[in-house]
Amino acid sequence: MLSNLPPRERQIVDILYERGGSTVGEIGDALEDEVSGSAIRAMLQRLEKKGFVERSQGAHGFVYAPSVSEKAARKSALGQVVRVFFNGSPTSAAAALLGMQDNLDNAELDELEQLIARARQGRK
Repeated sequence: MLSNLPPRERQIVDILYERGGSTVGEIGDALEDEVSGSAIRAMLQRLEKKGFVERSQGAHGFVYAPSVSEKAARKSALGQVVRVFFNGSPTSAAAALLGMQDNLDNAELDELEQLIARARQGRK
C-alpha cells in the first residue's frame, strides 16, 4: 500500500500522519529540502487520485489529510515486511523482535504476553 508510493509522495503522507491535516505551505515547511508549492500540489493531487489523501476547504485554502487510517497503513506495511523478510511467517517476525529482548523492558514484555493471551481467546 504505502510502500508502493514514490519516496517523495510517501514522505508527504508521513508528514500528514505526523502532523494531521495540513496546507500545502505547512507540508512544504515540513519537508527537509525546498519543494515548490506547485510540485507539492501536483503530488497531493496524485495521492488524492490514488486514495491516500483527502482534502477539505479550510480557512486558508485546502487542508490535506490521510484518507487511510494510520492503523490500517501500519498493518499493511507490516504485512509486506513479514511477506518479504520472513517468508510470510508472523512467528518468524515475532521471534526476530523477541531476539531484540535487550531493548525490551518488563512492561513491554508483559504487554506482548497480554496480546498473545487476547489472540488465543479470540480464536475460541
